Amino acid sequence: MDISGLTIKSFHNALQRKEFSAREATDFYFKRISEDDSVRPFISTLEIQARERADAVDKMLADGDETGPLAGVPMAIKDNILIENTPVTAGSQILKNYFAGYNATVIEKLKKENCVFLGKTNLDEFAMGSSTENSSFHITKNPHDLKRVPGGSSGGSAAAVAGGFSLAALGSDTGGSIRQPASFCGVVGLKPTYGAVSRFGLIALASSLDQIGTLSKTVEDSAIVFDAIKGSDEHDATSDKNEYGATAFFDDDSAKKLTIGVPKEYFSGGMEKETEAEINNALHVFKKNGFTVKKISLPHTKHALSCYYIIMPAEASANLARFDGVRYERNQEAESLPEIYKKTRGSGFGNEPKRRILLGTFVLSSGYYDAFYAKAQKARQLIADDFKRAFAPADYGVDVIFTPTSPTRAFKIGEKTEDPVSMYLSDIFTVPVNLVGLPGLSIPVKKYVVGSGELPVGFQLIGKRFHEKDILNLGMWYEREVGE
Repeated sequence: MDISGLTIKSFHNALQRKEFSAREATDFYFKRISEDDSVRPFISTLEIQARERADAVDKMLADGDETGPLAGVPMAIKDNILIENTPVTAGSQILKNYFAGYNATVIEKLKKENCVFLGKTNLDEFAMGSSTENSSFHITKNPHDLKRVPGGSSGGSAAAVAGGFSLAALGSDTGGSIRQPASFCGVVGLKPTYGAVSRFGLIALASSLDQIGTLSKTVEDSAIVFDAIKGSDEHDATSDKNEYGATAFFDDDSAKKLTIGVPKEYFSGGMEKETEAEINNALHVFKKNGFTVKKISLPHTKHALSCYYIIMPAEASANLARFDGVRYERNQEAESLPEIYKKTRGSGFGNEPKRRILLGTFVLSSGYYDAFYAKAQKARQLIADDFKRAFAPADYGVDVIFTPTSPTRAFKIGEKTEDPVSMYLSDIFTVPVNLVGLPGLSIPVKKYVVGSGELPVGFQLIGKRFHEKDILNLGMWYEREVGE
């Protein structure tokens, strides 16, 4: 039986029927990981720990204990999320010898659900990138075309799910780092509302933008994982005490009552021809089925990317100051403290972190703070006001906003490495969501089969704050309509 083709629900049902054991499923995935070295989604695997957890699930089942939908589910975890006593590198040489001292809150929650953690997935260094080419370990490849990137920074997690190396995965999203690779790899990617999921135990890039989320085969799978990891956390001051109901359910009547907004600024040119055609096909599915679709305007969207690439490097330069050669076990021969800093940061960080640290330090420096950073924060508020008007009943009154996820399909490895600005433009449709803290969901336009020769395209659904249920319900409706 090819377990890699199952969804979380079908895996759970098969496990309950004893068609296979959790240990057999875990062994299946590790065999697949070891035998297929073409995609390389993982930085490290956790075989001993995973098999112990799988055995514990099998004992629960043998004893007749009740288990939830995630029990025994083999998952991949982005390597900037801490799992106690295991390596965590954030894709950087500066952390290559570092072991996590505690579990991230999301890991604690998934452990309570009896998930099995297969390993830590590859990423752009410190989540800085849109292709996973910036990892200091190796390049992960897109399972649909090994000459192309899987997207980034959560490219390893997206490739693991798309390539059948894990059933689902966790990633992090600062400006599109879950949704863009989900689009490139033909899987579902959920970036929850800022504050909906604890960031405790996530290695920070930009603290006002970062959010842990999910990558999965179906929208329902993302809802199941989201239900397990959402909620407030006393260890994270930015987590919100908003009380959610369950989101992993489908309500056809509620879905069809949602009004969909389509911002003209996202369809004003610049998209790859093939991508635009697929996005329009997806939008037509909603229109032909009687959904209310409104044209709306988000006029300050044009400033989002510029705003993001001032705020994000500024926060990154502060967050990455902690990696100084003193606290994270990277020892260098040096005769003074400044020399330790210089040698550690000079050799430990790759080009992209250095670029962003320098940019961030510059925009925060005396004489430039007001000229750049302060203005970017004002522009951020204008972007947030646009979204408020879109959702306000007295204005456009939409429930969900429909956009492309990325302006292109997956590009070739090496195609954009010498042009950082071109790489940054991959996130042009996703960064506004992070700037204003809204939930975003990337869904494949149709089912893409690895080996078919088709390059996936995803569309994005943006919801109101803490209204993940709207975008997830609408996404489940779409999957049922076009066929999972």
